[in-house]
Amino acid sequence: MDEKMSLQDWIELANKENINFGDFCIAYQAKDLEISKEELLERMEAILKVMEESIQIGLSGVKSMGGLVGGNGKLLENYQREHADQSVVGSVMSRAIMIALAVGEANASMGRIVAAPTAGASGTLPALLFSLAEARGFGMPELAKALVVAGAIGMVIASRATLSGAAGGCQAECGSAGAMAAGAAVELYGGSPNQVGQAVAMALKNMLGLVCDPVAGLVEVPCVKRNAGAVAQAMVAAEMAMAGIESVIPVDEVIDAMAAVGSAMSCTLKETAQGGLAVSPTGLAWSEKIFATKK
Repeated sequence: MDEKMSLQDWIELANKENINFGDFCIAYQAKDLEISKEELLERMEAILKVMEESIQIGLSGVKSMGGLVGGNGKLLENYQREHADQSVVGSVMSRAIMIALAVGEANASMGRIVAAPTAGASGTLPALLFSLAEARGFGMPELAKALVVAGAIGMVIASRATLSGAAGGCQAECGSAGAMAAGAAVELYGGSPNQVGQAVAMALKNMLGLVCDPVAGLVEVPCVKRNAGAVAQAMVAAEMAMAGIESVIPVDEVIDAMAAVGSAMSCTLKETAQGGLAVSPTGLAWSEKIFATKK
């Protein structure tokens, strides 16, 4: 069995080399892929462009294949335009929520998205990156570096636990996406390697135990709106980490705990549509309607 990756070890190596976590991850990934650092960042920028395109797909008002979601990203965009001074969460998070919804709806309508780390969680990371880029003026080079950090975090989670909703519940999908986004946010804001780890730990802790219960088995409800919740958790965790707040439980142990919780979780709550919201009266009614329509 392959040895598990350790985010704590990588953080310690970055500290030992006296470099930020983004530079450590770029060097590590470039060496692992046997490409130059420049080529790695070019690949990241290509991925970012696909993310941008998926936002626009969602904001065009597309409808999902199952008919359960669609148009909410556009609805929030219109609300922001008409009620800019009435936001409950502030302009940056409101934009992040809008993007998360838009990308989730693009995915549900069979639009092209970036699985980050999965299709069901594809709205979280672009929501974090592009809302902060708009608000703070980050350019593609900074976003590309942050995306490498997010990818490294995802690699560790995949190594120590899982990124699959079928194996670990939605904590493994939206929870992991939130953790990846939290670490990316800290990197964007110039946080230390330790602060990246703290943000990852706190984001994942706040989503520990989240079940995967898709209505009618479709990646629509509650998946799309959970992406909005995940990006909010990412921002909360990054804010705390940047303030110097630390997780009592080390990041690798948090990831291991997620793996244990996923293993203990009933199969009815892991993408089977046999529990949770999927078997609520309304969820069952929608399932019957959708499958009757497809006959």
